[in-house]
Order: sequence, then C-alpha cells, then structure tokens
Amino acid sequence: MPRLNFWTIVAILTWLLLLGLLFVPVGSVLLSSFYDEAGNFTLVNYAKFLSEPRFHQAFLNTLVVGFGGLIGALLLGSIMAFCISRFVIAGARFVSLLAILALVSPPFIGAYSWIVLFGGGGLVRQWLRAVGINIPPIYGLTGILMVFAFKFYPYVYLMVSGALSNVNRSLEEAAEGLGLTPLQRTFKISFPMVFPALSAGGLLALIHAIADFGTPRLLGRGYNVLATEAFALYSAEIGSNMAMATTISVFLIAVSMFFVMLQRYMSRRNVYHGNMINKPIKIKLTGWRNALAHFAVYAIGFLGALPVIISIVYSFRKTSGPVFQPGVSLQSYERILFNLADVVRNSLSFSISAVILIVIVGTLVGVLVARRTNLNTSLLDGAFMIPYVMPGIVIGIAFIAAFNTGPVVLTGTAAIIVLSIFIRRLPYSVRTTASSLRQISPSMEEAAISLGYSPFRAFLKITVPLIVPGIVAGGMLSFVTAINELSSSLVLYVGSTMTMPVRIYLLILDGDFGTAAAMSSILLVLSGVAVYLAFRLMGRNEQALL
Repeated sequence: MPRLNFWTIVAILTWLLLLGLLFVPVGSVLLSSFYDEAGNFTLVNYAKFLSEPRFHQAFLNTLVVGFGGLIGALLLGSIMAFCISRFVIAGARFVSLLAILALVSPPFIGAYSWIVLFGGGGLVRQWLRAVGINIPPIYGLTGILMVFAFKFYPYVYLMVSGALSNVNRSLEEAAEGLGLTPLQRTFKISFPMVFPALSAGGLLALIHAIADFGTPRLLGRGYNVLATEAFALYSAEIGSNMAMATTISVFLIAVSMFFVMLQRYMSRRNVYHGNMINKPIKIKLTGWRNALAHFAVYAIGFLGALPVIISIVYSFRKTSGPVFQPGVSLQSYERILFNLADVVRNSLSFSISAVILIVIVGTLVGVLVARRTNLNTSLLDGAFMIPYVMPGIVIGIAFIAAFNTGPVVLTGTAAIIVLSIFIRRLPYSVRTTASSLRQISPSMEEAAISLGYSPFRAFLKITVPLIVPGIVAGGMLSFVTAINELSSSLVLYVGSTMTMPVRIYLLILDGDFGTAAAMSSILLVLSGVAVYLAFRLMGRNEQALL
C-alpha cells in the first residue's frame, strides 16, 4: 500500500469535506425531489415540472434572462475592453474603478436604484414627463435585462481587456500587410485569440444571470424565473412545498453545469496561442472617433456604477419614515447604529469566520492541486467547480434539506450560514493559491525535503512564506463575496442570524430605501477596503476578482 504522508491525508480530508458539505447536501436535494409531501418515493414532482405551464414559463424565462444578460454583458464589456486596451482613453484607471464598483456593489440595491430612477414615480421619468417625453417604467423583462447587462459586463470587460492587451501585435501587422481590413483583422486574428477569455467572462455573466434571485423579484412584476419559483415554493407561509423547490433546484444545477461544460468544450475546440512580446500599442484617436470612444467608455462605466452612486447619495438624504424629505441628514446611519448594529456584527463575524476557514483549507487544497498533479487532484479540481457555479439559493435549499433532520441539525444556527458561505466561496482561495504556486518552482521545497524536512514542515517553512500575498489576496476577495452573500442566507437565516444583505432586501420590500442605502454604503466601503488590499498584494490585477 502507498505510504500515508501529509498530502495524502490532506486529499482524504478534502474529499470528506466535499462529501459532508457538497455531495451530501446536493444529494439531499436530489433525493428530496423524488419524494412527495407524505414521504413516498415518486416521480410526480418531475412530472409536475414537465407538465405545468407555470414551470415551463419559468424555465423559458430563466433562459431568456440568462442569454439576454449574456448578450448585454458581452456587448458592453467587449466595447469597453476594446476601447481601453487599444486606444488612449483619458482616465482609463478611473473607468476600471467604476467597473469594479459595479461588480462588488451589494445585491438588490442595484435593481432598486434603477427603480428610483426609472420606476413608476422615478426621478428620470418625472423629468422627462415634465418636458413632454413619456417612457414606460422599468418593470418587466426589459428592466431585468438592462440591470443584468450593466451589473455583469465587468466580468467580460476584466477578462477580455487582459487578453486583448497580450495579443502579439506582429500577427495583426502581418494580417494588415496581407490586405485585411480592420474589421477582418478583428474577426480573424483578435477574436480567436481572446475567445477563451470572452467565453469565460460570458459564462460568468450567464451563470450569475440565471442564478440571480433579487432582480427578477424586484423588477419582474410577475416575470418569474426558476430561482424566484424555488424561493416562493420554499418560503410560502401556507402551502410550502419543499419537494417541488428541490426539484426546481435540480433543474437549476443541471442548467448551470450544462453551460459550464459547453463553455469548456468551445474554448478547447479551437485554441490559439500567442506570446506576451510585442504587445499592441495604444492608438491616440482624434476628432469624432476620439469623442465616440470616450463617450462609449464613460457612458458604460457611469451607468454601471450609477446604482452605487444613487445608493450613497440617498443614504445621506433626510427621511420621515420611508419618505424622503429635502435636506441632508445622518438619520439612516443613526438608525443602523442604534437599531441594526447586531445585523452588522452578524455579517462581519460570519464573513470573517468563513474567510478564516477558506484561507486555511483553500491554501492546503491549492497546494495539493498545483503541486501533486494526478488523477485524484484533477478530479478534486473539477469538483470545486460545482460550488463555484451553483446558484446561492440552491445551496441554501440543499443545506436545509441535508441539515434539518438527522444526526447533524444545523438549521437556525450561525454555523449553517458560515458553512454555506465557506463551501461556496472556497474555490476562490483554491484557485488563487494554485495560481500563485504555479509561478514558483517546487525545487526549493524538494531541496528542504531532501535535507530531512518532513513534507508538512517544508511546506510551512518554505512554500507558505512565498505565497502569503496570494493567500491573503484570495482571502480578501473571498471576504468581498462572503459579506455580500444574499441568496443562500435568505433561505438559511432566522431572526438572530440575519445578515446585512438580507436586511437590505427586507428594508427595500418595506420601502425604507434610506436605511437600505446606508447599509449598502457600509457594505460597499467594507468591500472596497478588501479589494484595495487585494490589489496591493497582487499588483492591481483586476482579473483576480473573477
């Protein structure tokens, strides 16, 4: 039998961890979907899903908003990436900051900010109506797609801009010498080179659009998707149907995994390699072309960050209950300080606890994946794609299905929220650590082992100090996503374990946008500090956010 060393133990414990926090909950969802409310084994839930027009429409709507958000994100992100990577744009760093603000902005607040501007009594609609222009309110499919496009375009922008900056200029110059027009060069040279980045960014936009619960909930006005249907079935005070909610969750998982596999197949089918020498030189445009490029970049950047700006401005507005009054005030922040401080403490304590676990486990697993390449670690790396692409609301329902009864009961506790955040965000730390290790030769660690160090001691004394910046950066990025986690927490929380994103959602439903805006601004500041620290440690690598 093979010798049981430190890394073999790490591999075994990692599989046990995935078994307990991923495979068992997902398996519980799968099993629950095969039982009716009386506990009898049946296929009636799947038959109901496949036969009822309500679920047919929700499935179709999910695909529509997913691909609609994908197309919008691809269009906006590609335009912005092309302009910033190929042309001299004044304030390009500032525009990138606007994109990052859109990416890390708290959930739900974006949709509601657009309602403030373009809803039934929205400010912009009122201004336009005053000059004789009437536009329809933002509710419905059009509003959902617009919000998704401006919310998710940074995924495409950050991925594609990095890829475009590394395309070898010699290839395009050779194509120009052969008589290809600029448009032909774009589609025959640049597009194939950046297609993996384009498809990866598009996949992230698609998966997040499919999994998004808040935007269709606030803007849909009857336009239901699978995520909203699953939550409605689970949370109904009368007639709650857990079995049907888990059935919908199975379909959500299947849709997400299908698109992940499709993207991997497409990106590997035609692979083109370049090198990082002779990078493209940015062109300084003049005249109307320069004005058009600047307008496109700044319009996309400001519209994407507009919900954040609106949220910050409204957090300082004077209020009388849910009604805004003229003037500036700190009332909303005072309300948080004196009435909702426990919610802030919950978010910070849950997120910090989850991040500590993420950093410790993610570092060990990242080293295992990067340094011990074999079939086992390849399967392990693939398994970590599952929580990465699973919708948050599915994770929440899965944990309820797994830990509501049996030997381990966690429902209603802080532990179930911490563990759900931990397993969902663990892939961030694993991939960041693995990426850092692949830039470091293993020879130093091997030399320490040859001198008598145990594998664990060599890892602790040699490897860890070299990858500390990557470890901490991965922890900071995990913190950003953890403290903004909403979908799973919305299913798992009870009164004493309410988090800031959940409270923001409830405040918006109650019409108290001032307090919701103030709490969102606090979340934004915490996220911004974490992103800044990550950039300092990783040399301002915006793509690390993904």
